Amino acid sequence: MNVAQMLERSAFYFPDRPALAFKDRRWAYRELDRDASALASGLKGLGLKPGERIGLHVPNWPEFVLTYYAAQKIGVVPLSLNVTYKADEIAYICRDGEVAAVVTADPVAGNLPSRTDLPSVRHLINVGAPREGTVSFAALTGDPALRALDLDREEMAAILYTSATTGRPKGVMLTHSNVVSNTYATSHHLRMTPEDRGLCALPLFHCFGQNFIMNALVNSGGTLVLQERFVPEEFLGAIGRERITLLYAVPTMYILILAGDTSAYDFRSLRLCFSAAAMLPADVERRWHERYGHWIHQGYGLTECSPFASYNHDTLFRPGSVGTPIENVEMKVVDEHGRELPDGELGEVLIKGPNVMKGYFRNPEATGQTVRDGWLHSGDIGYRDKDGYYYIADRVKDMINVSGFKVFPREVEEILFRHPAVKEAAVLGMPDPVKGEAVKAFVVLREGQSVDGDTLKTLCREKIASYKVPEAVEFIPALPKSPTGKILKKDLRGPR
Repeated sequence: MNVAQMLERSAFYFPDRPALAFKDRRWAYRELDRDASALASGLKGLGLKPGERIGLHVPNWPEFVLTYYAAQKIGVVPLSLNVTYKADEIAYICRDGEVAAVVTADPVAGNLPSRTDLPSVRHLINVGAPREGTVSFAALTGDPALRALDLDREEMAAILYTSATTGRPKGVMLTHSNVVSNTYATSHHLRMTPEDRGLCALPLFHCFGQNFIMNALVNSGGTLVLQERFVPEEFLGAIGRERITLLYAVPTMYILILAGDTSAYDFRSLRLCFSAAAMLPADVERRWHERYGHWIHQGYGLTECSPFASYNHDTLFRPGSVGTPIENVEMKVVDEHGRELPDGELGEVLIKGPNVMKGYFRNPEATGQTVRDGWLHSGDIGYRDKDGYYYIADRVKDMINVSGFKVFPREVEEILFRHPAVKEAAVLGMPDPVKGEAVKAFVVLREGQSVDGDTLKTLCREKIASYKVPEAVEFIPALPKSPTGKILKKDLRGPR
C-alpha cells in the first residue's frame, strides 16, 4: 500500500483529465504523475531513504503537491511545516522530527532557522531563484516512469505537528492505511467523481487541506484548484471561472463571504459546501442556506484521526450537527471516568477506527494518554442525540481555536514571560464574531515596572505565528488563583 498509488491509479484511468490548476499552470493526471515520478527520482538521487523525513516548507503551490507525492513514491515521509511559523518554531519541529531534507520557497525561506539550528538536515531544496548552499528544486529530476514502492500498510505516510499539552507541538504519525482509508471514506461520503472540481485556499500543511481535500480529489480523479491563500475576491471569482463543484472553507471564510456583496459572482456550478476545523455558528449556517440554497455540510475530526471522523450528511442532513460517524469508524461520549453516557448528555467525544493515528512521533507517553484501548480521546465536549447524530459543544482543554488554527496558551505565555516587566501572564480565548475565538492576554507587571500592550504584541510577533499573537492585552493587579496556586482562567472570562 502507498498513498502515491492513488495518484498512479488516477493517471492510469483518467490520464487526460485535469488534475491540478494553479493560476495559469495546469496538469493533467498523466503529467502530474510523470512530474512527481521524475522528482521522486531526483530526491532518491540525493540519498534520501525510506522512512526518512522531508520537511515541506512550501506555500499552497504545485510544488507542495509534487513533493508530497514524490516523497511517498520512494517511501520518504512528508513532514508538513507551517509556513507562518518563525525560526524557533520550525527549528524545534525539524529537530524533533529529525528531518533529513527541507523543501522551501522564496517567499517563506526567510523564516527558516540557520543551518546550525537544523543539525539533521542534509539538504535544503529551494523553489525559486538559486540560493547559496541549497539544491535547486528544478534540478531534481530523473526517471518519469518511476513507480511507487509497495509499502506495509502500517508504515508512516505523513507526520503533521499539532500542539501538545505542554505547549510544544507533537508529531502525529499517520500511516498509509490511515490516509488511504480516510481518503476513500471522504470520496464515498461526499459522493466524489472525476467530474468534481474542488477549490482549496486552505493550507496544505494542515490535515484538512492535505487529506480531506488534496488526497480525496486525487483519489477520485477530480481536479484540485489551488489558491495560495484565501483572498475573498479571488476565491469567489474562481468558483464560476473554474466551474467549482466542491467549496471547502472554515467558518471564518463563510462569515466573511456573507458579510460582502456576492451578486457579481457565479455560484451555479456548486453542488456541495463543506466546513470543518472549527465550530460553525448556527446563524451562519442558516443565513448561508437562505442566501445560496446550500446547507453547509460539516465534518468533524482531528489531525490524530486523519482527520475525518463524522459527516453531516450523505443521506439525511441535520442542521447544527457534525453528523454521524463515517464508514468503519465508531464514536461515543464518555464521562470523566470513561463510562459511556446516555444520549443527550455532555461528555468527551471518543473515536475508534482505521483513521486513528499510529501515535505521536517518538512520544509513547503522550500517545498512551491520548489513545487508550484503541479509543482516541478527542478533548472535545459533545453529545449524541437519539438518532445517532453528534453535536460538539466545547473543548476540554484550554486550546484556543482561531479560524481553525489551534493556539495553546502556555506557548504564548512563555513568550510574554521573556519581558522583564512581566510578573505573571495568563492567555485564553475570547469569543470573536469572525474568527470564532481571539487570543487575549492578562498580564501582571512586576512592581515598579511598566510596558505597554503593543510592545508585548511585538515581542510575540517576533517569536510565533501571527494568529497566535494576542489581539488584546489587559493589565490586572493579580491573577485569580485556587488555594493550590492554580490560575483560575474561568474567572478571567467573567466580569471582574
